[in-house]
Amino acid sequence: MTHPTPTVPAPVRRSPRAEYERTGSHREPAPAARAVARAVAAFAAARLTGLLAVAVAAHTGDQNALRLLGRSWDSRWYTGIAAQGYGRTLFFDEGVAQSDLAFFPLYPALIRAVHTVTPFGFGACGLVVSWLGAVAAAVGIYKIAARLHDHRTATVLVLLWGLLPHSVILTMAYTEPVLTALAAGSLYALLTGRWVWAGTLAALAGLSRPNGFAVAAAVAATAAHELVRRRGRVSPRLWTGVALAPAGWCAYVLWVGFRRGDPLGGYFTVQREWGSRFDFGRGSWRFVQHLLLDGDKVVFTVTAALVAVALLLYGLLLCDRAPLPLLVYTGVLLLITVGGSGFFESKPRFLLPAFPLLLPLACALVRTARARPRHAALVVGALAGLSLAYGTYLVTTARMPL
Repeated sequence: MTHPTPTVPAPVRRSPRAEYERTGSHREPAPAARAVARAVAAFAAARLTGLLAVAVAAHTGDQNALRLLGRSWDSRWYTGIAAQGYGRTLFFDEGVAQSDLAFFPLYPALIRAVHTVTPFGFGACGLVVSWLGAVAAAVGIYKIAARLHDHRTATVLVLLWGLLPHSVILTMAYTEPVLTALAAGSLYALLTGRWVWAGTLAALAGLSRPNGFAVAAAVAATAAHELVRRRGRVSPRLWTGVALAPAGWCAYVLWVGFRRGDPLGGYFTVQREWGSRFDFGRGSWRFVQHLLLDGDKVVFTVTAALVAVALLLYGLLLCDRAPLPLLVYTGVLLLITVGGSGFFESKPRFLLPAFPLLLPLACALVRTARARPRHAALVVGALAGLSLAYGTYLVTTARMPL
């Protein structure tokens, strides 16, 4: 008498969002310290090579590499605030006034703190803060990707983030590394159900940059989703996190408003005086038309291409059904970047904290590496070459605001 062969069910492959919603805060992966260290080492190697390329190019052109990295463009505003506090305004023709009130206070405060305990100058202290922030961001990015996918994908994601065309910013005295570190920490806390930590880190992110509000938006959207999913039966910690999340951003905006005599509109007046405003993309579209019809510098053309690629990657992130916190955070960053006018060439820098955009690429590259390792190595090599060459060009040759 024959017995039927038992049927083995096929493994179910869930999307990152489905896995996140299924496990909630109960699944707590513990990525091995050695795996995290390898990912951070790969990121550090990429950025140190970039630093070396900038140093060589600066030396060849009789420029000071440390000054280029620590005292360029916005870095001078941040180090000035760290040294002397707020109160500086530059006036230009056509009613343009650039006030240091446009710059949020967390990064200058960190520079000041490092300067207090070290013998370094303010520019060097800015670099120390940024470099430490970049390493912390790499760890946070790794932990998010390892939770949603696997260790290999997490390592590739960290490496890709370090090889972006504008990743040279991660080794300059700018705020993007600090914002990314705080955002990654808050998003990881959301994915693991740590609401108070998510709200606290979101509040600090809101004190670091204007677009740091994207982290608070992710906290609020995720909390709303939890309320609906659990029919209102949520922990008090959720309400605490939601209340904390926008506190940093709102506090600074209100402080600038009171200082300017217009509590609700003062900060936005400062931004308009800089030539920055949110106009639903009209200014960006006019600039793209100018590029297409008249032609212009290579930086503007590359910027337009990178923003278009970012929009495509967000579409792929949506198709992959990424967890809600990542979608909201990245979507708000994209909306602010595309919808804002002024300083078109800085838009790729504004998108550096939008690391979830690279998740689809990291997954695709891991699949390619398993099937065709040489192809994957060629792609990574090409990205590294582009990153080194373009980053060095931006810092040493382009001589335009980053």
